[in-house]
Amino acid sequence: MSEKPGNQTPNTPDVSETELRNMKVDELRNEAKEENIPGTSGMRKEELVKEVAKARQEGADHNQGKDTGAEAEDAQDLGAGPDGGKVRYGDDSSKSLKYSQEITSTDEEPEREGRSLATTHHEVIRQWAEERGGVPATVDGTEHGDHLGVLRIDFRDKDANLREVSWEEWFKTFDERRLNFIYQEQRTDGTQSNFFRLENPDREDA
Repeated sequence: MSEKPGNQTPNTPDVSETELRNMKVDELRNEAKEENIPGTSGMRKEELVKEVAKARQEGADHNQGKDTGAEAEDAQDLGAGPDGGKVRYGDDSSKSLKYSQEITSTDEEPEREGRSLATTHHEVIRQWAEERGGVPATVDGTEHGDHLGVLRIDFRDKDANLREVSWEEWFKTFDERRLNFIYQEQRTDGTQSNFFRLENPDREDA
């Protein structure tokens, strides 16, 4: 029986049968046994090639499915923060928090212009700030040892007391202090709003 070039086994696009055919029969048989393929001792080389090719493809499909699932999970959780964007409540939650629209996704829109919004979603906050030219910052002189002090968004309005920090540092402190981000997208007249404030439901300094 002459050996044919290329891939002769259906549904195995990720497997090179040419590579398998270059292997020795004993090597193919050993791999087939490792893949728990039955009857390998009586198989000829071409049969071993086909069975090993199928087993390799099944393994590739399985791993690809796992990677896709992990990627989907990462994408779903990307930038949400530990509370999935949900508002944090405590004994001293303000009335403004109570009456704000909760935003838990970058796809959500305000119910109306001028609506007060609240979120803990990292990506929502970052996008809101960057759309307005804002960067994460802390108020100089309010640090606690190695910990950041009062958190702010710096809109480059020349406030000498603000020091720019990384988003990673900013959100780490934001979550450790269980803060909420209360903000507006637009004013009631429809123009862009830069209003925001940070609130802790337990009334610690933001």
